Amino acid sequence: MAQAADRPGDVVSMEALVRHQLVLLGEDPSREGLRDTPERVKESLEFLTRGYRMTLEDVFGGATFTETYKDMIVVKDIEMYSLCEHHLLPFYGRVHIGYIPKGRLVGLSKMPRLVELYSRRLQVQERMTRQIAECLQKYLEPVGVGVVIEADHLCMKMRGVEKQNSRVFTSCVLGIFQTDPKTRAEFMGLIKGVPNI
Repeated sequence: MAQAADRPGDVVSMEALVRHQLVLLGEDPSREGLRDTPERVKESLEFLTRGYRMTLEDVFGGATFTETYKDMIVVKDIEMYSLCEHHLLPFYGRVHIGYIPKGRLVGLSKMPRLVELYSRRLQVQERMTRQIAECLQKYLEPVGVGVVIEADHLCMKMRGVEKQNSRVFTSCVLGIFQTDPKTRAEFMGLIKGVPNI
């Protein structure tokens, strides 16, 4: 991976920026506990934003296949970690994805990879929910897609309103999940563990 100072347009390295932040906070970046912090922060941010460097080919890798299965497929409780783009604080939770195929399936392990593509970046939960749903709709062309994300936001828990028990739910439903209440109810029942079949 290229160093921050090696990228076009970069004037200062990530490590130098972190050192400067530490000074602005009143810290001594040369003290023992902080000496390696700039490098650690750079490595952490590169890991936490690796979704920017992933592609749909990395996610799906040609792993779609023809299949006559026509009922709902749900992958639930996919762990998700992201960074709020407003405060650069983590939000984390679970993603539930359902779709009804129209002749094409994707390997089940690809769903968590798709979540990584959109969660490992500076993000807002609402946009991420829609991005995951729209990507699946475009890539697989299914009868419909449903995505629900439930997440805890540290920007609400650690600062600002400091509400410790709040949790945010977002959903995006496309195709038959949007137009047919019965399909939507079946999806919601499956992710709640109470099938409505």
